[in-house]
Amino acid sequence: MVMINGNSVDADGMTITEYLQQAQYDPRIVVVERNEEIVPRDSYQETKLADGDVIEVVTFMGGG
Repeated sequence: MVMINGNSVDADGMTITEYLQQAQYDPRIVVVERNEEIVPRDSYQETKLADGDVIEVVTFMGGG
């Protein structure tokens, strides 16, 4: 299991891109942290999630 934003998710073996698509995140407006390190956006397609990973997906929102 992978811990994503505090929830256990069965995402072992998925890439970050695959997870973001499945969870309906827009990859253009999120930052992904994996095990306390920011994952470069150009690495999302090749970075596979593994059992025990701790992931935080942070969404940027405009405001005023």
